[in-house]
Amino acid sequence: MQLTANDLVAEARRQIREIAPGEYAAGPGHVLIDVREPAEFQTGHIAGAINIPRGVLEFQVDAHPAVANASDPALSQKACPIVLYCRTGGRAALAALNLQRMGFNDVRSIGGGITAWTDAGLPVSSR
Repeated sequence: MQLTANDLVAEARRQIREIAPGEYAAGPGHVLIDVREPAEFQTGHIAGAINIPRGVLEFQVDAHPAVANASDPALSQKACPIVLYCRTGGRAALAALNLQRMGFNDVRSIGGGITAWTDAGLPVSSR
């Protein structure tokens, strides 16, 4: 049986924790990751998010140079709370499932992505 991308996303959503945009609140030690492509990230993102594109997430998550080429040690801690998002939630769901498979045990995805975030009237940063 062949699966479509939508089938894969639906399967991932059954195995991860999705939260509503209004449920996200940055806390101490939280890492917020935008898994969209850099050009998408530059058009606007949730304040405090770091950009690790979906295509390289599994390879870079343990020690990603988040800002000014400085490694973010929080990402190498498998118990660190991680919240992921993308444009509409599909890429983030797939990413959340893979991070769980890699041993990260506190991973969540923002359902509906940044589209749902902005539809809820929540702020977006361009910096």
